[in-house]
Amino acid sequence: MRKFFEKYYKILIICFSILVVAILGSIFVNLGINWYNNLLVPNQWIPNFVIPLVWTIVYILFAIILSLLSKNNLLTIKSIYLCAVNGVLNVLWCLVFFTLNQLLLGNIIIILNAFFGVLLLISLNKTNKIYVNILWIYILWLFIATSFNCALWILN
Repeated sequence: MRKFFEKYYKILIICFSILVVAILGSIFVNLGINWYNNLLVPNQWIPNFVIPLVWTIVYILFAIILSLLSKNNLLTIKSIYLCAVNGVLNVLWCLVFFTLNQLLLGNIIIILNAFFGVLLLISLNKTNKIYVNILWIYILWLFIATSFNCALWILN
């Protein structure tokens, strides 16, 4: 068991960290879902069931790719820091937007999240271009979520 842990502890920490971000985000979303369901939303928008599906795919991709990069010793301290910042901003946005019902502050946080997401991909770009190209789904999704947040702020 000890050899297993020594061999895979970085991967376990990566997967655990991503799971914590996903669980905390989900808790904050569920706490504010009734408030969210009463907001005016744009007529042409993504159905609600798609949103958690895409986030699940993003988190799984991050777990796989960061684990592969870690296994090959390609994760730099800067990349790890930027991953942590993105995770904290994801959770913070869920708390501020859904639980605290703060549209403007939610917009500020998600814009910061998108900025640090781009910095993360730039940092990872030096490691493996295929992995980075796959992770562009995260940035695109953050940009879509940012535009939706701005629309909600304007409409409400």
